[in-house]
Amino acid sequence: MPKLAAFPKAFMHALCKDGSMKISEWIKLAAPLDIDGLEWYAGFLEMEDRKNWSLFRKMVEDEGMEIPMMCCSPDFTHRDKAFREKEIQKQKHWIEMTDELGGKYCRVLSGQFRPELSIDEGIKLAKDCIESCLPYAQSLGITLIIENHYKDDFWEYPEFAQKRSIFTQLVNSIHHPNFGVNYDPSNAFLAGEDPLDLLYDVSERIVTMHASDRFLKYGTIEDLRKEEGGAQGYAKRLSHGEIGQGMNDYDAIFTELRRVDFDSWISIEDGVDGMDQLARSVGFLKKKISQYWHP
Repeated sequence: MPKLAAFPKAFMHALCKDGSMKISEWIKLAAPLDIDGLEWYAGFLEMEDRKNWSLFRKMVEDEGMEIPMMCCSPDFTHRDKAFREKEIQKQKHWIEMTDELGGKYCRVLSGQFRPELSIDEGIKLAKDCIESCLPYAQSLGITLIIENHYKDDFWEYPEFAQKRSIFTQLVNSIHHPNFGVNYDPSNAFLAGEDPLDLLYDVSERIVTMHASDRFLKYGTIEDLRKEEGGAQGYAKRLSHGEIGQGMNDYDAIFTELRRVDFDSWISIEDGVDGMDQLARSVGFLKKKISQYWHP
């Protein structure tokens, strides 16, 4: 049966930029949610000091949870080899971080969709860099998970593999026991695409999932698809919302995940409107998990 984790979506600026929230405060806030774990982010300010890693692991475990997944954003699509090599070293650092925290899954991305890149060149650059990291991940028992992502907060350009056609091509080019997909249905909307189309393409490769929901503030999904690049409509038309109240069809998603015997971590990216919202999303997902993975 899948396990539930939570990600501090509402507190990223406080945890990563101005330091107005401490990691220990987030752990205490999340403890009453009655979930199994907390997804970590490599850019938390307090993670810069390596001595803190084991301390945070203990804090989480003392609350009866674990840290299963690491969220980080390597940028592997730069044409400069020295730049890519630095990104590979960063990824290996994040793999070590995941291991020390007790996690088993560490995110990878393709990189930025720079204007000068062709599809074939971008796929080759991302594939080569990911494959360079896989032996080290395997040596520590870590699985690298590629997400159908939108755009890192600190990137100039959107994700190279944002579109389903490119994402599936990249995923299908890499075959390794320590490589899989972190499926985020909401991110497909940001590409102006149907999350279920992507799900059916990659369901056999999914090893973790992000759970969130989106709703349209105005217009229709057809309007979103018409907008150039899809993602440009994110800030204007689409908003995060309570899971189960938005556009994602969780019955269809969980039917397919159950069909392929998915039995791993689902991390909740929610709570932008408060911890009560996050608690309701936990309740919704627990009910759906028990419905589709009943004993």
